[in-house]
Amino acid sequence: MATILFPSPIFGPVRSRRLGISLGINLMPADGKLCTFDCVYCECGFNAAHRPTQSRPTREEVAQALESKLQQMRQEGELPDVLTFAGNGEPTGHPQFAEIIDDTLRLRDAFCPSAKVSVLSNATFVARPKVKEALLKVDNNILKLDTVDSKYITLVNRPTGTYDITNIVKSIGEFGKNCIVQTMFMKGESNGQSVDNTDDKYVLPWLEAVKKIGPKQVMIYTIDRETPDHGLRKASPEELNRIVALIEASGIPASASY
Repeated sequence: MATILFPSPIFGPVRSRRLGISLGINLMPADGKLCTFDCVYCECGFNAAHRPTQSRPTREEVAQALESKLQQMRQEGELPDVLTFAGNGEPTGHPQFAEIIDDTLRLRDAFCPSAKVSVLSNATFVARPKVKEALLKVDNNILKLDTVDSKYITLVNRPTGTYDITNIVKSIGEFGKNCIVQTMFMKGESNGQSVDNTDDKYVLPWLEAVKKIGPKQVMIYTIDRETPDHGLRKASPEELNRIVALIEASGIPASASY
């Protein structure tokens, strides 16, 4: 079973397919996953296989570790293009997420003012006022929307709590141009059921939701690393390019990572 658990609270820098030289910020424990999704394609593995025993890092620990790493990177002459909240679970689930965003913006301005601050979120908490306010402050508010099909969500994203796709789309839409929609397209099977969301049955309703949201950009991608469910397969460049063309035809900038 694939497992890539990230150090906490800082990891990298890594070279991101979509974001450049990215310094990661992991607000979850280093020894396991805490996520409101349990996606069959998650590079960190399944939630049940990686229950953490450690605590989340505190606001103070995150700020101290980030400042230390940025000082080191400045001395080495390679500052990050982006500070990316990602790692072993849903970053907006941290109880001090909003305050940590403020600290991160302050440190970014002090050490690498040209760097962007990005948050990779599955959007489960975006309706919370403090989370929404914090996400409106970052440069790249990247929100996941793999589909609008409830059965597919149950099969692939496997939310751990209540997840109403209508409310999620509405909440994402409240960000408008202040968000980027990110979507995984793939093929193959999970538990004997197809996970292919590249055909029009899934793409066209999803595209209508994206148009309703009106984001500043859409990022689509496919599997890049080993997945815990080994029945999954990459979508082809041709399939991704077709979807990009549909998005761009609606007037929304889009990119694909193969």
